[in-house]
Amino acid sequence: MLKNRNYSYFLVILQFTCIGLLIFLNLSMFTKTIPNLIFLFGLLFFFYTLLFNKISNFNIIPDIKDNAILITTGTYRYIRHPMYFAVLITMLAPLSYSLSYTNISICIILTITVFLKAKKEELLWHCESPKYKDYMQNTKMIIPFVL
Repeated sequence: MLKNRNYSYFLVILQFTCIGLLIFLNLSMFTKTIPNLIFLFGLLFFFYTLLFNKISNFNIIPDIKDNAILITTGTYRYIRHPMYFAVLITMLAPLSYSLSYTNISICIILTITVFLKAKKEELLWHCESPKYKDYMQNTKMIIPFVL
């Protein structure tokens, strides 16, 4: 399963389907202050994280690119998957707008999907870099200072 590209593509498709559904089903959230602030914070965190990630390293598929380097600066100093953190924060905006069963269900699926992507990346990094074990011990997985 580590090298299974179909599994990787399935996770990416599921992630973007959840994101698309949450936004599409809650378009009117953009007329409210709190969801807008949450969405904006997530986007700002995403773009801030990009400052520390090289484009050649960036990959939406949970696989490691050839010649990728382990980033341990910026937001990566505190969490191993800051991009996933940004996605989860951004998608709290629809949830803050409407705590419907549909939104909650989609958010749960999205969270599980992001977690599976992160776990796959971590298993691959374990094989790729001997430094990754130390990095894992010094950083949280997705939520700064918590998880």
